[in-house]
Amino acid sequence: MARCRTAATTAVLVLAAALPAQAQVRHDRQHPVWTNSLGMPFVKVPAGSFVMGGPEAPDVLARAYPQLEPKRFAELVDEGPAHRVVIRQAFYLGQHEVTVGQFRRFLQASGYQPESEADGTGGYGYNPRYDPATTRRGDAFEGRDPRYSWRNPGFAQGEDHPVVNVTWNDAQALAQWLSRTEGQRYRLPTEAEWEYACRAGTRTRYPHGDDPEGLLQNANTFDQEAAPHWERWRQHALRGSDGHAFTAPVGSYAPNAFGLQDMLGNAWEWVADWHGDSYYAESPAVDPGGPADGSVRVRRGGSWHTWSFYARCGYRNWNSPQTRYTLVGMRLLREIAPAAAARPGARHAAPRRLASPVVR
Repeated sequence: MARCRTAATTAVLVLAAALPAQAQVRHDRQHPVWTNSLGMPFVKVPAGSFVMGGPEAPDVLARAYPQLEPKRFAELVDEGPAHRVVIRQAFYLGQHEVTVGQFRRFLQASGYQPESEADGTGGYGYNPRYDPATTRRGDAFEGRDPRYSWRNPGFAQGEDHPVVNVTWNDAQALAQWLSRTEGQRYRLPTEAEWEYACRAGTRTRYPHGDDPEGLLQNANTFDQEAAPHWERWRQHALRGSDGHAFTAPVGSYAPNAFGLQDMLGNAWEWVADWHGDSYYAESPAVDPGGPADGSVRVRRGGSWHTWSFYARCGYRNWNSPQTRYTLVGMRLLREIAPAAAARPGARHAAPRRLASPVVR
């Protein structure tokens, strides 16, 4: 594991802000939950510090994930080095991903048209008759196709399932509309805020520990429910069942120590940052905000179709901001600091990618 760097400061500032009139607060034992005007529940995440990134040694990972080729364990350059990060400001984070119903209410109230519909090219979707081997990229899903969008990912979803086939730009539109409407500042979490919230005080592969099979009780990932739909990848499925072949109703699994649910699995989640391979080696120790620019945005957390190795807290993935995919959704952050407060600062580094961006 890469050597940790010392934080520039250990000071932690905790500020408070009054809740808007339309908000509702309930208490779920340890964690106060704030609900906004669209019915999105948010949990307060305290300020603090943690060790971000730092992949395990390839031989350790090879023993933990014997079904994967060894080369995969040497391709984690952008996960290192491990480095201590200070999150100075407490914040509210969505208790779970934005749901289909919440996104629908946003569209009805705002008149916004999601990119998959606005540009007429649609998204991606599950089609049991589609064969990945017939396509150049071998993608697991069919698309782009106007048949698929946030309304139809190719499988049935309820209003309480995570919305997918939404772009990074769609997430920005939702955050900006909520900010204008409620007078609070909403945004996507930074990558550091996301990993801090996901780990919730742990340093293991997953919040529950290191055992991939533990995901069955704690997350909706690729398992024996989903495997029959993708026989070619069955060897990568967890041995048991988490109860869902596709997306699950949000909040179906136990919360982590911060009271957050579905941080891993169900749907990949857009975060604010541009992706940079070398950013961890150069990022500031306090409130890192990602590279100054780039061509692809980071997404985190894995999905219902993600193999356990790629559902680790520290795993990073990315796509173009226009990507709409049947596995990708979002989770919003609501700032506690006054709206006029400065955004988290960053010392910017020029981004480099492990591979060319995938535009779906």
